Amino acid sequence: MISANNITLRIGKKALFEDVNIKFTEGNCYGLIGANGAGKSTFLKILSGQLESTRGDVFITPGQRLSFLQQDHFKYDEFPVLDTVIMGNARLYEVMKEKDAIYAKEDFSDEDGIRAADLEAEFAEMNGWEAESDAAMLLNGLGIETGLHETFMKDLNGNEKVKVLLAQALFGNPDILLLDEPTNHLDLDAIAWLEEFLINFENTVIVVSHDRYFLNKVCTHTADIDYGKIQLYAGNYDFWYESSQLMIKQMKEANKKKEEKIKELQEFIQRFSANASKSKQATSRKKALEKIELDEIRPSSRKYPYIDFRPEREIGNEVLTVEGISKTIEGVKVLDNISFIIGRSDKVAFVGSDELAKTTLFQILAGEMEPDEGSIKWGVTTSQAYFAKDNTKIFDSDLTITDWLTQFSAIKDMTYVRGFLGRMLFAGEDGVKKLRVLSGGEKVRCQLSMMMIQAANVLIFDEPTNHLDMESITALNNGLIKFPGVILFSCHDHQFVQTTANRIMEITPDGLIDKMTTYDEYLEADVMARKRQINKVTSDEDAL
Repeated sequence: MISANNITLRIGKKALFEDVNIKFTEGNCYGLIGANGAGKSTFLKILSGQLESTRGDVFITPGQRLSFLQQDHFKYDEFPVLDTVIMGNARLYEVMKEKDAIYAKEDFSDEDGIRAADLEAEFAEMNGWEAESDAAMLLNGLGIETGLHETFMKDLNGNEKVKVLLAQALFGNPDILLLDEPTNHLDLDAIAWLEEFLINFENTVIVVSHDRYFLNKVCTHTADIDYGKIQLYAGNYDFWYESSQLMIKQMKEANKKKEEKIKELQEFIQRFSANASKSKQATSRKKALEKIELDEIRPSSRKYPYIDFRPEREIGNEVLTVEGISKTIEGVKVLDNISFIIGRSDKVAFVGSDELAKTTLFQILAGEMEPDEGSIKWGVTTSQAYFAKDNTKIFDSDLTITDWLTQFSAIKDMTYVRGFLGRMLFAGEDGVKKLRVLSGGEKVRCQLSMMMIQAANVLIFDEPTNHLDMESITALNNGLIKFPGVILFSCHDHQFVQTTANRIMEITPDGLIDKMTTYDEYLEADVMARKRQINKVTSDEDAL
């Protein structure tokens, strides 16, 4: 068990948290939610001891081990992958290293022998003999191939490092597990594996995530941060949303009845306070009036942007034809003879573990890269807007947000351009912010403003939900559901894919899988296909 007792955190004069009291108990998974800037990550740092609160304390049941997802992707660059995972249990790793150092001595003394025996006993008690196999199992589950387990962390790409650090947090069955955005940069297979792991995990989990489907799948409770307080709900994200909306509705209805009663009492008092025969009744009404208190209904600190893509021109029947495109990057053939045709009603989700293949395809479709072979042909009625996953070059500029966005607008009027920024929660002086100083979420909202103002009828998105808060993801999801044009996108948010796509494409080493189906139906068919393959292999082995 872990609990926060009267936790207050002040940053300057502002109180991020004020007298927070909450208990997280064994066997439950808590989704920690709240608007950007509400303090979700900060609260996890307080619980993990990485950050001191201004007042209050954190209590952990004595003897329990806490583990958290590291955010520094370069911290373990000089260590092997397998060692990095085992470091998730710091004491076990210390014992392993001390034990190995003793056995490596040439002049092995009696004292060394006694110490080694003590270490061996502690090592066995912590299931040390299974450490490497357990670490390998976690890595394999998250999609890190066995061949990479002995390599150094510095030799991995960013997404692979994220998976290793996640395996580190999960390693050794910690009593308390703190996960800050664990699904970021994970492919959909890895997310599905993590979901099953957490569903079967028997200890305490506290997780921050912007993935609604993930929270609904794994969480037994929801802890909502709003206005420096944390309200606990029994149930997953959808249950929290319904419960919180119902609670506000009930409070409004109760206040309405109270207001009607107040009005009735005031009218009686005003009418009969000067009437001697009714004076006692008027006095009684005054006392009753003083006792009525309206419930304080504070509007949520959550802010939803207004995302609405309106194409300037209706799209025709001929949209896109891709014929035999191939692309090799740094000696690796990323795309190999890819062909497909897009129709006017297609909303295509590109899924699968090969992130580079999807990004390369989008760059080619957007005209930012040429294929080595093959061709692409856009229909004459089409216009495209492209959301790049890597926006580093876009925002390496001293332009203000308003000046930058004006470049993409057919109408150069400042008020018109600022209207698009306002929809994306850039109010007032935000318009003169320099591109270079924007946060990750602000950069994404700028890109979405750009795509709205371009009024294209084909939208291409490469991981648009990265860096967005739950409210912005919901707004973008709803905006795409009602978009009348064509959408080509990749995304790791299960609910986003399921509710947006009507066609699924997966680029595999064996070619392109192309299905006119929803994402859930695609996954179900994939599971069934894998089961059939396993049964076939088993039957073949039995026959031998």
